[in-house]
Amino acid sequence: MAKVAVITDSNSGITQSQAKEMGITVIPMPFRINGVDYEEDINLTQEEFYSKLKNDNDEISTSQPSPDTLMKVWEASLKEYDEIVYIPMSSGLSSSCQSAMIFAQDYDGKVQVVDNQRISVTMKNSVFDALRLAKEGKNAAEIKDILEKDKFNSSIYIMLDTLHYLKKGGRITPAAAALGTLLRLKPVLQIQGEKLDAFAKARTSSQGEKLMLAAIKEDAENRFGGLDPENVKIDAAYTDDIEKANQWKSVIEDAFPGFEVNMDPLSLSVSCHIGPGALAVTITKILK
Repeated sequence: MAKVAVITDSNSGITQSQAKEMGITVIPMPFRINGVDYEEDINLTQEEFYSKLKNDNDEISTSQPSPDTLMKVWEASLKEYDEIVYIPMSSGLSSSCQSAMIFAQDYDGKVQVVDNQRISVTMKNSVFDALRLAKEGKNAAEIKDILEKDKFNSSIYIMLDTLHYLKKGGRITPAAAALGTLLRLKPVLQIQGEKLDAFAKARTSSQGEKLMLAAIKEDAENRFGGLDPENVKIDAAYTDDIEKANQWKSVIEDAFPGFEVNMDPLSLSVSCHIGPGALAVTITKILK
C-alpha cells in the first residue's frame, strides 16, 4: 500500500500549527504589500493583513507559490512518502492549480494535483476527505479522482459589508459602487465550482442573512439529497470581525438545529477582494 502525503495551500484556512497536528503540509500563499513579499501565516497574520488592507495607501497584490517553492515541498515529502495528493485553491480563482499540474508532470505520477474547484472551508473539508481516503488505503490517483468527481457538491455564500474593495480591485465600476453605497446594498456572492459570482442584493444585513440561509436549505434539499447532519456539513466563515462572526454563527445554529457549525476566517486571497466585515455560510455534501 502506497504511503500518501496530503499537501494543500493556505487558502484552505488551515494554519501552520493545525497542519502539524493533522500531519499535513500547508504551502503559504504569497502576497506583495508595498513592494515587500509576505507569506500567509508565516510573516503575515490575519490582524496585520487587515490593518494594511484598511489603509488605502497600501498596495496589496496576491500571487501564487513559485515553482521552486512547490517542488522543494514535494521533493521533501517524497523522501518520506511514496506519493503526494496536492490540493490547491480552485482553478477558477487562480492559475496556481494549472501551474502545479504542469510542474507535476515531471514526477511520473507520484504527485497528483486535485482541481476540485474549492476554497476556504469547503477546500478544508476536501483535505479532511483526502486524509481519510489515504488512511483507508486509496492511492494518490484514486484520491484525486474521488475528490474531482465530488467537486460540485459544495457552495459558499458571502455577504459583503462594503463595496469599496470590489471597486478598488476593478470588479465593479466606481459608479456602481457609489450607487450601491448610497442605497446601502449588501451584495451576496456565491462560490459554486469555478468562480466567485453575484448571487443577490440585500437592502439590509438581516435580509442578506435570510437569503443565504434560504440558499443553503435550497442546495441541501435540491442538490445534495436532504438537509441532514449525516448528509451535509454546514459551516460559517468571516473576514476580520470576530464578534459579528460569532453572532452569525449563532444565527446559523438556530436556523439549522442539530448541525455542528464550525467557523473559520475566510482565506486572505478572498478577503483581499471583499474586505473586512463579510459573513459567509458554506454547505458541503459529506463524502461517503
